[in-house]
Amino acid sequence: MIFDLWETLIDWDAEAARRMNEQIDELVGFGFRERWQSTPERYTAPVREVLAAVGVPAYALDDVCAARLEFVRRCLVPRAGAVETLGELRERGYRVGLITVCSEDVEHLWEHSAFSGLFDAEVFSSRIGISKPDPRIYLACCEELGVEPREAVFVGDGANDELEGARRVGMRAILIHKAGQDPLWPEVRTWDGPRVTSIPEVLEVLERC
Repeated sequence: MIFDLWETLIDWDAEAARRMNEQIDELVGFGFRERWQSTPERYTAPVREVLAAVGVPAYALDDVCAARLEFVRRCLVPRAGAVETLGELRERGYRVGLITVCSEDVEHLWEHSAFSGLFDAEVFSSRIGISKPDPRIYLACCEELGVEPREAVFVGDGANDELEGARRVGMRAILIHKAGQDPLWPEVRTWDGPRVTSIPEVLEVLERC
């Protein structure tokens, strides 16, 4: 079993993100979010290198990094039932992996989060320099888990073409979205595979497979 992180195991706090970006704008004197979002390397390169590349002055780097870490710390809280489900999967004999497209901030805080020690393999895009849906990121996780792609199931919200990316390497895929809401990404609103609205529901899907 392999899980995505953002909007799968944890929520993206849009209001906290807005406040963080406003704080960084004041620190750097320009619209930070627009420059950050237009830089593909933000998820595959060291965060300080990316910040410098988008124009963050050296004197502001420490403060900007601190603001970003505080935002990630606020978000790095498991959704209801996530920790228990990961534990149950391992008790049932499944090897459990993580594949996340993330900036280096997540890595810095990971060992201090509630997720530390819950996975048999953790693949961060910022660590290996590859992002979803590159097939190599899925294969890297499968290799760490010691399983073939056809034996693996990926769970995610559909960002970054991640579900079809998983399918293309031979994995099965499960879409997760919040109950009573459409999936976040228009391209997966017609998803033809299994869907869940909470992490514990993954156990029920596996029982039916």
